[in-house]
Amino acid sequence: MIESVWLFINHYLLLPLIVLAGLLVLTPLLNRVIRKKLPGSQFGYWLSTYSYIIFILTYYQGKRFLTYPFISFGKFDVNLNLLIVSFFVLTLAYHLSKALTKQFLPTVYSRYHLDIGIQYTFNRLFHYVVMIIAVLVTTSMVGLDLSALTVFAGVLGVGIGFGLQNITSNFISGIILLFERPIKVGDRVIVEEIIGDVEKINMRATIIRSINNEHIIVPNSYFLEEHVVNRSYAAPEMRLVVPVGVSYDSDVDKVAALLMSVAEEESNKHDTILTTPEPFVNFVGFGESSLDFELFIWIQDPKQYIRIKSSVNFNIFRTFNQHAIEIPFPQRDLHVRSIDETLLNDFKKH
Repeated sequence: MIESVWLFINHYLLLPLIVLAGLLVLTPLLNRVIRKKLPGSQFGYWLSTYSYIIFILTYYQGKRFLTYPFISFGKFDVNLNLLIVSFFVLTLAYHLSKALTKQFLPTVYSRYHLDIGIQYTFNRLFHYVVMIIAVLVTTSMVGLDLSALTVFAGVLGVGIGFGLQNITSNFISGIILLFERPIKVGDRVIVEEIIGDVEKINMRATIIRSINNEHIIVPNSYFLEEHVVNRSYAAPEMRLVVPVGVSYDSDVDKVAALLMSVAEEESNKHDTILTTPEPFVNFVGFGESSLDFELFIWIQDPKQYIRIKSSVNFNIFRTFNQHAIEIPFPQRDLHVRSIDETLLNDFKKH
């Protein structure tokens, strides 16, 4: 009995175990060498895994346990060899796609000066194409007849039509967003009064990181069906409007001059403020308790909108205080026409 077990181990398991032990020793060293050129990469571990899979498939080629069917779907049999090959091809395609999009494609993008939105679109499309090719290669390698799946495809089509309408709509919308690009990765957008930057456009939803560092998941179809403000669409320049009110006793010409001086000071402090178009003071009109003005300033980075507006407001307040320009606020005067004598007598007693 012991001799039979030893013969089995010696014939079937000894060499694979020796190879596995050798890979376990060499893999950390290999990955350390690869990380010197590709920081943070796990390519060494995956290279060892794929090498061992190839060895196992070669070493046990023709063995019964690899081709023994343990699950059958009609004429199609699922065996261990099919699962190993499918895992090998699909994961290899996935990691090659990720490696190419991180290491090779960025050099192409920098050569042609493509913006981050186009880069993201090409990365996603390249990944989808590679994975589709991997699936087709896998089906051909394992001998799967795609015509046998026509009935299943028909049932799946009915399911998509009735039960997966929302998912299908969002997926198609995501493809439209990648090609038409009404929004793209890196854009500053406003969705339902929430300001944020587009981080990812996935198959079903788009990830937006708000200025409060909150991540918002928005279905892709929303951007094609609802009103969305894209501050980065086409030209990134945008006009910053700073409203301010002064008392009716103020000199309007002096107010306009002070606002222009504030705009000039801010443009010297912040590179994102443009001098062309020039700042402009708009006399809006006559309010209930103030003369209403607007200071127009153009900025070239929409992501600096809040910071610049706050800085301008601080400067306006300081400047108006220095020059005795009153910024009024609503006031209400209470006139008491008569008081009940009983209440007045009670008040005097106390």
